[in-house]
Amino acid sequence: MNLADIPLIDQHAHNILKPEIAAQYPYAAAFTESDRPEIINNHARFTFFYRRSLREVAALLDCEPEETTILARRESLGLEDLTQIYFHAANLEGIYLDDGLRPETILPLSWHERFISVRRILRLEMLAEQLIPQSPDFTTFLTRFNSELDPPPPGVVAFKSIACYRSGLDIQPVAEEVAVAHFDNIKQKFSTQQLRLTDKPLIDFLLQQALLVAAKYHLPVQLHTGYGDPDLDLRLANPLYLRHLLESPQYSCVPIVLLHASYPYMREAGYLASVYPQVYLDFGLAVPFLSVSGMRETIRQLLELAPTTKLMYASDAHSIPELYYLGAKWGRQLLGEVLWQAVTDSDITVAEAEAIAIAILRENALLIYQSTP
Repeated sequence: MNLADIPLIDQHAHNILKPEIAAQYPYAAAFTESDRPEIINNHARFTFFYRRSLREVAALLDCEPEETTILARRESLGLEDLTQIYFHAANLEGIYLDDGLRPETILPLSWHERFISVRRILRLEMLAEQLIPQSPDFTTFLTRFNSELDPPPPGVVAFKSIACYRSGLDIQPVAEEVAVAHFDNIKQKFSTQQLRLTDKPLIDFLLQQALLVAAKYHLPVQLHTGYGDPDLDLRLANPLYLRHLLESPQYSCVPIVLLHASYPYMREAGYLASVYPQVYLDFGLAVPFLSVSGMRETIRQLLELAPTTKLMYASDAHSIPELYYLGAKWGRQLLGEVLWQAVTDSDITVAEAEAIAIAILRENALLIYQSTP
């Protein structure tokens, strides 16, 4: 199936780096989840993803598929023209940006709006890290935290939590007095240091505060699940740990979006989407970072059980505009292959496959986020 003409809603991505920041990193750094110099410098260039991507990028930029040649071509074009080329080739209609990834290093949403319709995803842990140093006590902090969420700021279409990275997905109820004690301990410990919030009781408490606000506005909450940067414990990134949240009636009307296909827990994610009305999925990061066969298998496993109304396209692109294009290219191609195989297997008809492709690539996101692109 050729899905190239379907405009994409990229429901989870990140801002592009400022040029002066990007210049400090090897090109290969954008093609790995590792932040270890040995991986970036000695191994990242030897993944299937990187080798495949060099050829695809070179074909689009009309140059030789060598890193040095590509870098020279990128330099001659400049970041704005380069971004325009990739966004156009990706046939993007809208992107939803989590601007909480290294916020001091990235270009603002307004820069991206020169090229594409943009909506914002508000990262909860970053908000807390900003407010804790400014708040003399827990009551002041919680009031400020909730006021930043309720009502959701203009342009915000979702909240997002990286609890998975910081303390795992086994989110449990936390009494307010416990949260107070942990807040006071953090204030004492980090009074003169930059704060990186890793305290599990406080993270769990704040996520559930945000879920109450999200329930009030029927606003989706995105959760990182599965693999990512090496600071997470992959064992605690299994979305099955979310059972308490998913069974809690006060949050049942909040669309919960499990990001990154929950790789390698695709079947677990698909199961959750099949039994909980509020659970949705995307396959960003797994597409385009895996091998071709891995990407195909990821989408196939998600759809073994999950309703097609529950799956959405995303790239999880970040840092460089290439990743938006590569995600779009392989998201369309491999979704088409999986759906065509389902037609061959007699799971669905050709007409159904075409409708499903449109739903996954754009319509499901527009419906869930109650947004126009």
